[in-house]
Amino acid sequence: MRKNVKKVCFGILCACATLFLAGGCASTSTPVDQAGFPSVSGFAGDLQDIELPIEMSWDREESLTIKTESFNGGVWHYSGRVEPLSLKDYLVSAMQNNKWKLVGESTASDILLAFVKPNKTCMMVISDGTLGKTRLTLYVTIDRTAAAGLDPFGEAVEQ
Repeated sequence: MRKNVKKVCFGILCACATLFLAGGCASTSTPVDQAGFPSVSGFAGDLQDIELPIEMSWDREESLTIKTESFNGGVWHYSGRVEPLSLKDYLVSAMQNNKWKLVGESTASDILLAFVKPNKTCMMVISDGTLGKTRLTLYVTIDRTAAAGLDPFGEAVEQ
């Protein structure tokens, strides 16, 4: 029964998206950046400093978010029809534009990218998915107490 509800909801969502796209912006063009992706992008979860190309779709059922007084983070899964190396180039550029520092990179069958900010870390894994789609997994941690000059117990940190 649950799968039938998902199929119906997905069908309604697709129909609404088709009507929206067909009715609105047919005459406008979207600029394209050097990697070949449209410059309009979405953001990962509720993080406003991690940009993703619009071709990447969020997999809600596979993702996990945690928020506490001192910590935010989670694991977000995305997939889309993009080339893994183009996605890597796009992500590195977008992260650097948002003041993230690339601190590590590894390429084997998957591509691993590691970025940091003063109170944030983000690891990205780009891998081949099913049906020709590329998968992107984000592992993000945000230490809210470090940003406020507090330790994990809420006490001021002496510097």
